[in-house]
Amino acid sequence: MSWETVIGLEVHAELSTKSKIFCGCSTSFSSEPNTHVCPGCSGMPGSLPVLNQAVLEYAVKLGITLNCEITRHSMFDRKNYFYPDLPNAYQISQLHAPICRNGYLEIDVNCQAADGYKKKIGIHQIHMEEDAGKLVHAADGSYMDFNRCGVPLLEIVSSPDFRSAAEVIAYLEKLRETLLYLDICDCKMQEGSIRADINLSVRKPGGELGVRTETKNMNSFKAIVRAIEYERERQIEVLEDGGQIFQETRRWDDEKGTSYGMRAKVNAQDYRYFPDPDLPPINIDDKWLAEIKDSLPELAYQKRERYIRDMGIAESAAVVITVHKNISDLFEAIAKKSGQPVEAANLIAGEIMRLMNNANTLPEDLEIDAGKLTTLITLVTGGKINRSAYKETIEAVFLNNVDPEKYIAEKGLMMVSDDGAIIEAVKAVIAENESSVTDYRAGKEKVFGFLMGMVMKKLGKGGNPELAKAKLEEALKAQ
Repeated sequence: MSWETVIGLEVHAELSTKSKIFCGCSTSFSSEPNTHVCPGCSGMPGSLPVLNQAVLEYAVKLGITLNCEITRHSMFDRKNYFYPDLPNAYQISQLHAPICRNGYLEIDVNCQAADGYKKKIGIHQIHMEEDAGKLVHAADGSYMDFNRCGVPLLEIVSSPDFRSAAEVIAYLEKLRETLLYLDICDCKMQEGSIRADINLSVRKPGGELGVRTETKNMNSFKAIVRAIEYERERQIEVLEDGGQIFQETRRWDDEKGTSYGMRAKVNAQDYRYFPDPDLPPINIDDKWLAEIKDSLPELAYQKRERYIRDMGIAESAAVVITVHKNISDLFEAIAKKSGQPVEAANLIAGEIMRLMNNANTLPEDLEIDAGKLTTLITLVTGGKINRSAYKETIEAVFLNNVDPEKYIAEKGLMMVSDDGAIIEAVKAVIAENESSVTDYRAGKEKVFGFLMGMVMKKLGKGGNPELAKAKLEEALKAQ
């Protein structure tokens, strides 16, 4: 029997505001427990929430970018439930009038393959809400850290338009890219800045929707793929054995590669939503909305198109240098200072990415001096150092933040362009490798590479390969 997988996503994105959504406490991630807490975010009686306007601005920016209708008369609701990390016993969220509705995000699925395709994924709504606290489990008990209480979240709720894990990952990558370039979320999945809930069911193709389960708080792409495949197969197996799928919330165990039921899945009415009496409605006028639209930055796909069209950068390199806003900012700084965008793109897409992979450095954590890389580009394109010295110095800058000119001087990497020194090296190589010279003159042109390598070895790391090649060819042609 064939089965169709139907998936919808709820993505929670923590916003990069300096303060929380309804109070002035810091949103800093790596702080001592319970050091960013006030009467408001700790749920003390009598405290009143005040909306952080930046949260509203970020929500509208994302909504416009995702082709949503912006709700001109929006409001907050209370979502009531009891859990130890929720000090108020309710969460301020949005149900009846969310800030954004009815949008879409177009994705490229397996775009590098022959069977790749584009697809529009519906955005049912985007709403603003506050995050809960964090339970810290230890051997002697569980402890509460309220630092995260009140950190602003945007929940992006898709329509059930996904049919495979590949489509889910394409969507999450595009959404992550959008959040980064709008500069509203750092998207550090390892810190929980962006996490996804997977709503999944199976059905016979074209049939009625099946009963869905929700796998909560997924924070890695690899785990999301595994969880989707596991839950799909689990549901199919249950149904083909004559069983029944129950609507429930499940927890993924990445080490075991399995999920398990946590609790029966509740619906909106179970949370007893009602309008928050302490927060007035939000009215958005045409002027403010126009100002937000005008402030939108250039997105990753727009940068890629511009780099290819206006700078002559290869598409493969353009994809790499726009993988993260931090990387594209570095590229643009080097390209502007050096005036050589193609060389700058090749530097980042090649050596810098190789070094980052070797050091397990994430794009958001890359810190390197654009000015020093600009100096190196100027030196290598100006014929002052060769490509070998160029690569060596890039690595030294990456690992130890050295001064490139000082490093090149100390290591003797400045290019040797003295005709006399090169001619002497060529003469010595010819004298020491008579059989290879004879083979070359007999028509075995591949031998030239060996002889060239020997010349460069004698000249050291600062040898000028173009001059050396010319002098070697000249000497070999001489009888």
